[in-house]
Amino acid sequence: MAKEQLKVLNALDVAKTQWYHFTAIVIAGMGFFTDAYDLFCISLVTKLLGRIYYHVEGSEKPGTLPPGVSSALNGVALVGTLAGQLFFGWLGDKMGRKRVYGLTLMLMCVCSIASGLSFGHSPKSVVATLCFFRFWLGFGIGGDYPLSATIMSEYANKKTRGAFIAAVFAMQGFGILAGGIFAIIVASAFEARYPAPAYQVDPIGSTVPQADYVWRIILMVGAVPAILTYYWRMKMPETARYTALVARNVKQAASDMAKVMNVEIEAEQQKVEQMASRPGGSFGLFSSEFARRHGLHLLGTTSTWFLLDIAFYSQNLFQKDIFTAVGWIPPAKTMNAVQEVYRIARAQTLIALCSTVPGYWFTVALIDRMGRFAIQLMGFFFMTVFMFALAIPYHHWAHPDQRVGFVIMYALTFFFANFGPNATTFVVPAEIFPARLRSTCHGISAAAGKAGAIVGAFGFLYLAQNQDPKKTDKGYGPGIGVKNSLIVLGVVNLAGLLCTFLVPEPKGKSLEEISGENEGDDGNPA
Repeated sequence: MAKEQLKVLNALDVAKTQWYHFTAIVIAGMGFFTDAYDLFCISLVTKLLGRIYYHVEGSEKPGTLPPGVSSALNGVALVGTLAGQLFFGWLGDKMGRKRVYGLTLMLMCVCSIASGLSFGHSPKSVVATLCFFRFWLGFGIGGDYPLSATIMSEYANKKTRGAFIAAVFAMQGFGILAGGIFAIIVASAFEARYPAPAYQVDPIGSTVPQADYVWRIILMVGAVPAILTYYWRMKMPETARYTALVARNVKQAASDMAKVMNVEIEAEQQKVEQMASRPGGSFGLFSSEFARRHGLHLLGTTSTWFLLDIAFYSQNLFQKDIFTAVGWIPPAKTMNAVQEVYRIARAQTLIALCSTVPGYWFTVALIDRMGRFAIQLMGFFFMTVFMFALAIPYHHWAHPDQRVGFVIMYALTFFFANFGPNATTFVVPAEIFPARLRSTCHGISAAAGKAGAIVGAFGFLYLAQNQDPKKTDKGYGPGIGVKNSLIVLGVVNLAGLLCTFLVPEPKGKSLEEISGENEGDDGNPA
């Protein structure tokens, strides 16, 4: 049996679900709501940006963003997020979760608003401004990953900790949903106020000058939920685990949690000093002791998140084909610019309602019953099965009569991503590492995921191009085709399933028990 736990931490572990738990979920979750809105809303307006800034005189199709510009706009926020996850993850362990938490939120607010501004009127200046601010927006969003997960895990009780962390992550689904709904409202309002003919009727008149406000409003509104929660973030006390185990101020930790939980908690300063003075009680990230205790765990969390996000972000490849196939988005030339925003937003909202949101909340409901390991294994298994089921008879699914079946299979793949590794890869790194390295290790794991996202979103964009150079999308070279790309994604999911075996099961245990913080340098109970 490990050394007796500090009373303040034990009080958190055994606490019944109370109001402060839900407050923490909402405060941390609104950060994720904002993250998802900001990251995914760009996909709603890229077609509009193409029509406004890249119109080609005499072309029978509306203007579209060149491949390089499209990749830059979509990818720069992912690169910023990766950098932010590493930097703010490290800073969260150095300065404390709360102090850094407000900083990330302010960065997100300022950059959301600035994304809707542009210096100059030329396509180059608009895109350059947008890329610059979306990088720093991503940087702030990146910080929210390790900090939100760590704060929620350190506030939660051990019985329902998985559900609480997963609920924070599940707010992403509502963020995507809100982005789609708000874009529908804005597009409907502009269409009613400034009606315009379809592109094939009047190429110039189909894009009204006021359409330039549509994308700016959609991007800038991302700052609103972040501003609304800033005050509450600043009022949250530092987590007891950081204050007691990292800052080593048990008196302050006991005082903070006594106010939050409305109970008397004894401060045990002497006990924390004994824990700190033990050999092996303060090993660093690059030490052999960390490698021995947690090296395989970190390899497991980084590899599973990396492999998952390759598959998860590659969905962008097939979305436009699927939307067109089921008639959700008619050919671009049959709509005006604002109608196209409406149709894309409606399609994304339907996908979020039918597949994304339910998957997240299945995880929240079942994670503390089934366990993280079982859900992740099951998710990767079904993702593998459905990817191969789409890939091997791909020509069968390509037939117009089979398109509905293809959409159902596609939706199931991403239902099991969300009721599976997309949620668990976020939860587990916040539970299995020591308090002084928890935020850093979560940041490293999340950054590995974003590296996978960059591979999935852009690597496969080029890879999935037709093998016949005459049939590729404009600006792209030949690739291996969609069928072969789906087979590769099936193999990626299978690799994710195998890497899951490196990750321990934290269900029902205290954070100190999982991370071994109550043990001596030899790994035995102190």
